[in-house]
Formats: sequence, C-alpha cells, structure tokens
Amino acid sequence: KGRFCCFSQEPIDDVDSWGESIEKVLSCKTGQMAFQDFLKSEYSEENILFWLACEEYKKITSAPEMISRANQIYTEFVQTEAPRQVNIDSGTRTNITNNISEPTLNSFDTAQKMIFSLMARDCYPRFLKSDVYQSILQNHGKS
Repeated sequence: KGRFCCFSQEPIDDVDSWGESIEKVLSCKTGQMAFQDFLKSEYSEENILFWLACEEYKKITSAPEMISRANQIYTEFVQTEAPRQVNIDSGTRTNITNNISEPTLNSFDTAQKMIFSLMARDCYPRFLKSDVYQSILQNHGKS
C-alpha cells in the first residue's frame, strides 16, 4: 500500500477512465507514472520511457537540440545492444540508424507506433489487472 502514496498526492479524477484505453492512461502524468511503475515490475519499462522520449522529442524546435536528443534516444533505446533497447523490427532499426546523422521530427515515428501498439496490445490489458492499477482504483474510490 505504501508504495502508491506518490500517486494519491496527484489529482487523479480521471483514474476511472484509465480502463477505457491506453490513450487515457498516457494522457495524464499520474497515469504515465502508474503505467511506468507496472512496466518496471514486468522488466519492460523501456517501452514507456522510449514512448515518452519520442513525445518530448516531437516538441523540439531547434535543429541542434533535435540532433542532440535524437542521438540520445538512438543510443539509449534504438541501437543494437542499447542499454534500454526497445523491441522493433530490424528494418525500422536500420532505417533510423541510416538517418540518425540528419534527424527530423519524424525520425522515430514508426518505432514509436510499434512500441505504442505493443504496449496497447500486450502490456495495457495486464496493467488493468495489475495490483498497481487495482490499488489506485481502490484508493481513489475511498477519497
């Protein structure tokens, strides 16, 4: 019970909607934190970290920052043997590798869609049954 205290400090009026779709979970900071906590327990935290990094990346407005951040994302999540390597197909990985020297705001879109699909299809249904989500739902109902 104690490990969920950080979630209860956030306004989580929308927790009931998390059961509707993964988009609802990812649309709020508290949902992202809860989903990340769940993925960490499944040893697949890299998925949400990559997805969030891509979301932030798409907001970049300066070319130098884009190049720097693209290389960070590539090094951490995309390249073969990356510390938090995400599960994407070799064609997508190769395409990113070939274009990393001249990144665009769309450089990671295909990979991000793959990881989103993986989370929606595979991780999200398990999240809804998890102790993480059930505990938040129960605690939310008591407030």
